[in-house]
Amino acid sequence: MGSIRAAAVFALALVGCKRERVPFPPSQPASRTAEPRAADFLGAEACATCHAAQYAAWRRSTHGRAGGKPAPGVVIAPFNGVPIRFADAVVTATAAGGEYRFTVLREGSPAVVLRIDGVIGGGHMVGGGTQGFVSRFADGTVRFLPFEFARHEGGGVWFCNTNSRSKRGWIPITRTVRLAECGDWPPVRVLGDVARYANCQACHGSQIVARFDSTQRRYETRFTALSINCESCHGPGRRHVELARAGKIGRSADIGMRSLATLDKDASLGICFQCHALKDVLEAGYLPGRPLAESYSLGLPQLGEHPLLPDGRVRTFAYQETQAYSDCYRNGSMKCVDCHDPHSQGYRDVNGTPLPDRFSDGQCTSCHPSKADHPESHTHHRAGSAGGRCVACHMPYLQEPEVGRAIRYARSDHTIPIPRPAADEAEGVTSACRQCHVAETPDRLETQVRAWYGTLKPPAPREFALTEFFEDSLEPDMPSLSKDVVQRLEGLAQSNDLDERALALASLHFARGEDPWVRRFLAGEIAHLDSLDDVVRKRWSIALGFVADRYRQRGDPGRAIATYRKALEIRPNEARVLLNLGLAFADAGDFANAIERYRRSLAADPAQPLAHVNWGIALEALGDTAGAVAEFRRALAVDPNEPLAYFNIGVVGLARGASREALEPLARAAALDPGLAPAHFALAQGYLLAGDARAATRELRLGLDFDPDNAAARQLLEQIERATGGR
Repeated sequence: MGSIRAAAVFALALVGCKRERVPFPPSQPASRTAEPRAADFLGAEACATCHAAQYAAWRRSTHGRAGGKPAPGVVIAPFNGVPIRFADAVVTATAAGGEYRFTVLREGSPAVVLRIDGVIGGGHMVGGGTQGFVSRFADGTVRFLPFEFARHEGGGVWFCNTNSRSKRGWIPITRTVRLAECGDWPPVRVLGDVARYANCQACHGSQIVARFDSTQRRYETRFTALSINCESCHGPGRRHVELARAGKIGRSADIGMRSLATLDKDASLGICFQCHALKDVLEAGYLPGRPLAESYSLGLPQLGEHPLLPDGRVRTFAYQETQAYSDCYRNGSMKCVDCHDPHSQGYRDVNGTPLPDRFSDGQCTSCHPSKADHPESHTHHRAGSAGGRCVACHMPYLQEPEVGRAIRYARSDHTIPIPRPAADEAEGVTSACRQCHVAETPDRLETQVRAWYGTLKPPAPREFALTEFFEDSLEPDMPSLSKDVVQRLEGLAQSNDLDERALALASLHFARGEDPWVRRFLAGEIAHLDSLDDVVRKRWSIALGFVADRYRQRGDPGRAIATYRKALEIRPNEARVLLNLGLAFADAGDFANAIERYRRSLAADPAQPLAHVNWGIALEALGDTAGAVAEFRRALAVDPNEPLAYFNIGVVGLARGASREALEPLARAAALDPGLAPAHFALAQGYLLAGDARAATRELRLGLDFDPDNAAARQLLEQIERATGGR
């Protein structure tokens, strides 16, 4: 009897054990060495005295001439007063008294004058060089202007990027293009890691840091230069200069900065990938000298848009990070600086011997000397001909697909592939062979390649299988996963690649995070992260947040909520995830829970005007109009330039029937963000109620520029025009 009772107790214990939810270990504080500070960066001129030769080479290089203040030696675009004509606007680029500006004229609207405060690019790239312009705005941001210049298109042409609007790629500005087709009109893309706006991170200049100053209630954008200076690669120079001036250089191994010449291939590539790679921001405010992996992920951008093909080549738009998928890197030790002189940006061989130009075979034959003995037996092309060059076949210039075909923007293929005409064509890539032999079919070219070379080296294994599996094959808390899949993910969770490790952990957590065995495994892995705790958790949380965002976009708030909650298990006080969880609750109609998440998000980061805006929207949905307006005003107390706060105050005024009271905040919203179509439509409603049909017509047209498919607005415009005779 006792043994039966003991067995029963044991069985109960097993049941209880199954139901016990294993907690995850708390986050460990990020262990960091001394952080670089803006004051530690002195600028390139501080290097010139001791390193005159390197400084002179840099000054002539594309990095040294990558941008700067507008001046005759910097600006290549014609600021000559010749009109740049759109279908509905005329833009004039002028330079007078040392000041460069664009003046934008549109019928029925006041002139907009945009002063040029900085120049980005110099049209240097052989595959298609461009130049853009930035302007410092009243809110402290530095924003890209929509009018860019391509140097090599028939002597030069003004163009704009339409991908976020009409999706026509980069197109020349002509009388058939509407101004609002340009994605940067009105200017919305900023320098620096500013999550509130589209941004180009910190790549187009040196030591760019943009942050919101809660005390000043505006953004602060700082940079050392709009060229790419010495410290962009070497890190902060203050201590090195101090040691040099004190005569202490050479007395010890400590020179005040790390030596780049002795870096291994991964660390060396990391220097270049600060700019020459797509990256997801883990923590804003990166400065050179800090480990790149603490601030950016190079693997997570593959989620969603899949910018790279499975072999690492560019599918949409990317940079030279594709070198990491080359045979020369994977099975060799190739670094960027093996071919590119880091100071002059000239070309050299692996031994550092300068080469004449980018097409010189020495870039390749210094590692593959046998190919130099009888080159024609390898290339099957006449020596010295275009097809006889190594890079013609192995690093062909490929147009970035997302750009389109109207503006040339081709970059050499840094995956350094073997030409495979049929396989290339199947992936949508114009093979190196077909770039010259345009009349030949891929099959005929494939036959010729195999006749010359026989069986080709097998291609590398396809990349991004884990990314695709995470995105397409998993759901929150699935009833099961095969044992093989679980074991494979557990193996990948040990990877030295931080992105791969985090994605494997996120996959297990996402699909089977409530399974006791999986949960114990995850808890154990977290406990052993040690110094990697912070960087792995950030990636893990971002991956889960991506999936949750996608569920929200697809109208599935239930799964979004479940997935955001998992992300918060990993980083409980992540303000952005808390805000998005609130939005998911609001999508589900649970405004009380939404408000609680907004409150927690603001506790984690008070400098979030949009959290107050969404809190106000939730209160309005619950019938608390006064509370809603109070939250909108709290948003403005944080950032007086937040257009959505003014917009919602105006909408509340319209709902109350106070049209004149609503006009001022709505007009302020439209002035702060002229691309905010709902603000123009609401203004039109206010003007109609106030009896001003002409102003209502103007606002409807402005709104339809940015939301041309809004049937209700178009119908209202037609009704007004019929009633007024088009006046």
